[in-house]
Amino acid sequence: MVAYVSTTLILITSMLNIKKTTKLKIYVCLGLIVLLFLLTLFLCSGGNIDLIRSVFMEEHTDEELREKLLDLGFRGYATVAILSMLQVVFTFLPAEPVQVLAGLGFGFPIGLLCCAIGVLLGNSLIFILYRIYGDRVREFFFKNLNLDFKRAAESNRVALIVFVLYFLPAIPYGMICFFAASVGMKYPRYITITLLGSIPSICIGVALGHIALVASWALALAIFVILLVLVVIGIIKKDALFAKLNAYIEKAAREKNNVRRCNPVVINLAFAISQIIIRLRGVKVRSVNKLGRQIDSPSIVLCSHGSFIDFIYAGAMIRKKRPNFIVARLYFYHKWLAALIRSVGCFPKSMFTTDFESAKNSLRVLRNGGVLAMMPEARLSTAGVFEDIQPGTYSFLKSAKVPIYSIKLSGNYLADPKWGSGMRRGGLVEAELDILFTAEELKILTVEQIKERVDARLYFNDFEWLKAHPEVHYRNKKLAHGLENILVRCPKCLGYCTLTTHHHDVFCQSCGKLTSLDDRYNFTADVPFDHLSEWYEWQKQLLADEIEGAPEYALTSHVKLRLPSLDGKTMLRDAGEGVCTLNRQGLTYEGTVDGQEKTLSFPMAEIYRLLFGAGENFEIYMGNQIYYFVPDEKRSCVLWYLASMILKDTAQQKSELTTSATLKI
Repeated sequence: MVAYVSTTLILITSMLNIKKTTKLKIYVCLGLIVLLFLLTLFLCSGGNIDLIRSVFMEEHTDEELREKLLDLGFRGYATVAILSMLQVVFTFLPAEPVQVLAGLGFGFPIGLLCCAIGVLLGNSLIFILYRIYGDRVREFFFKNLNLDFKRAAESNRVALIVFVLYFLPAIPYGMICFFAASVGMKYPRYITITLLGSIPSICIGVALGHIALVASWALALAIFVILLVLVVIGIIKKDALFAKLNAYIEKAAREKNNVRRCNPVVINLAFAISQIIIRLRGVKVRSVNKLGRQIDSPSIVLCSHGSFIDFIYAGAMIRKKRPNFIVARLYFYHKWLAALIRSVGCFPKSMFTTDFESAKNSLRVLRNGGVLAMMPEARLSTAGVFEDIQPGTYSFLKSAKVPIYSIKLSGNYLADPKWGSGMRRGGLVEAELDILFTAEELKILTVEQIKERVDARLYFNDFEWLKAHPEVHYRNKKLAHGLENILVRCPKCLGYCTLTTHHHDVFCQSCGKLTSLDDRYNFTADVPFDHLSEWYEWQKQLLADEIEGAPEYALTSHVKLRLPSLDGKTMLRDAGEGVCTLNRQGLTYEGTVDGQEKTLSFPMAEIYRLLFGAGENFEIYMGNQIYYFVPDEKRSCVLWYLASMILKDTAQQKSELTTSATLKI
C-alpha cells in the first residue's frame, strides 16, 4: 500500500507538472526508495529468491524452473513483471533470462504480456524520473554512447529514431526511454513508442522459451546461436552502425531546420491580430510604398531594427510576397514557439557567429524565388539610434545578385523601447518601402559602396525624428521604468549601476532624485543631457576612455549559466554558475556546466558583439549553441555589450594599423 501511494503521488506530480522544488525532489526520492525496498522484499520472499537465483545461476533444469514458476501462482506473474521493470531501470541487468523464463513457464501469449507489463512500468518510471530530476540522471543513461542525442532531439523523426535505437546493439532500454522522455514527448505518445519499440525484442526472448517448451531445446538453441551471431556482428560493426545513424539524424535535423514557405492563412491571421493589438495599445502606423507596386521576387528586404515587433511593421508591407524572415535562434529552442514562427516563414540564425545552416537557408530562399527579409543590425537598438552592421553582411548582399529593397522604420523605438515596460500610447510608427539596389547595380558596385548606401538608407535617430513630429506625445504610467538597465553611470557621482526609476522619475542611490522624463522622452532638469541617447553616448565614451587607459582592463562578474532547453518546453534551462571575465583576449567562463567544472573560452577574434537583454543577461552564440549568462547585478548587462564593442573595435583598429604599417614597409 505504501509503495502504491508513493508511486501514485509521483505520477500525479509528474503529470500535473508541479514546480520541482528541492523538498518535492526529496519526497520523490524517499518514495522511490520505499518502493524499491518493498519490491526487493517481495522478490526475496515466498520462494522468489530461489527462482531468481536459478534463472541467473542456471542451477536447475528447464522443467524444474517451469515448475517453480508455476508453483508460485500469481506471485510468479508478478515476479516476471517486476524483474522486467527492473531490467529497464537498472540497465546492467540482462533482460533475456527473464524473457526466456516467461516463455518457458507461461507460454508465448502470457509470457509476452507479463514482460510487456514490466517494461511498461519501467518505462513509466523513467519518464517520471526525467520529469522530476531532468538532467541529473542524464549521465547515468547517456555515458559511453557515440550518438548525437542533441541533433536527434532537433529532428522531426524522433519516433522513428527511437524505434531504430531498439534494434541497435549495446543500447539499454533505459537509455532509449530517457532519450524519448528528454525530447518533450507527452506521456501517451512516449509510452506507446517505447513499448512498441521494445516488443520485438521481448517477442524474441519469450519465443525462445516457448519454443523450448513446445518443440525442443535444439531448435531454440539454434535460433539463439543465430541471434547471438547477429548481435556479435552488430557489436563489431557498432561504430559503423552508429555513424550511419548519426548521419541519418543529422539529415533529419537539417530537414526539420530547412526554411519553409510562409503559410498564407497563418500570416494573414497573424497580421490581422497584430494590427488589432497595436491599435488597442494606442500606436498609429503609417506605411508608404514609394515603389507604387509589389516588390520583385526573388529579392532581399533590409529593415532597420529599433523595436522587438519590427517584423510586424515590415511584414505588413510585404506579406503578399510571403517573405522568409531571419530570426534569432534563441526563439527556436522552444519547440512550440519554433513551430509557430516557422509556419510564418521564419528560420533561425545564430547572431554574430558563423552559421552555415542559416546561410544555406538564405540561399535556398533566393534560389526558390522567394523574398528574404532581414534586420542586418542583428539586435535591437539600445538607445534609439542605428547600430552598426557586421561586415560580412555587405559581402553577402554583393553576392546575392538579386534586387535589394529597404524598409526604414521611424518612431518604432520610442513606441516600444528595448528597455521599456510595454508599448506607449500616443506613439507613431512610420514605415517606408523603397528600392535600394537593382541586381545590375550590385554587379558594378564595390562592397564599400554597398556599405555606404545601406548604412545611409537604414540610419535612424528616433530623437531627431521626434523633433519633426511635435504632435507626438507618449503616455505610460511607467515611462522611465527600465532606463536603469541601459543608463548605468550617474552624471553626478559617476557611480556604476546606482540608478533606479519610478514611474517617470530617475534616481541615484547615492545622489537621490536626478531628473524625470516628460511625454516626449526629454529630461526635465538637473542632468546635462536632453534625452537618453545623449546620456548613453556619454557613458559609452567614459567607458572607452577607461578601457584605453587600462591595458589590463577586465570586466568580471559572478553569473548563472543557461543553455538551450533539452525538451523544448522552454527556451533555456539552468546549467550552472561561475565567473565570467571579459578582457582584451576575449570572454572566459569558469564554473559548472551540467554539474561538471569547466572553463569556456571565447577568443576576441570570434566575438563581434556580446548580445544583451536589458536588465536580463548577456549572451554569445557559437555555432548552433547559445551561452546565456545572467550576472548578479543585472543592470550591468549593457556594460558587457559596450565593453565587448569597444574592445573589439580597438583590437580591429590595432590590427588594421599593423597591417597598414607592414604594407608600407
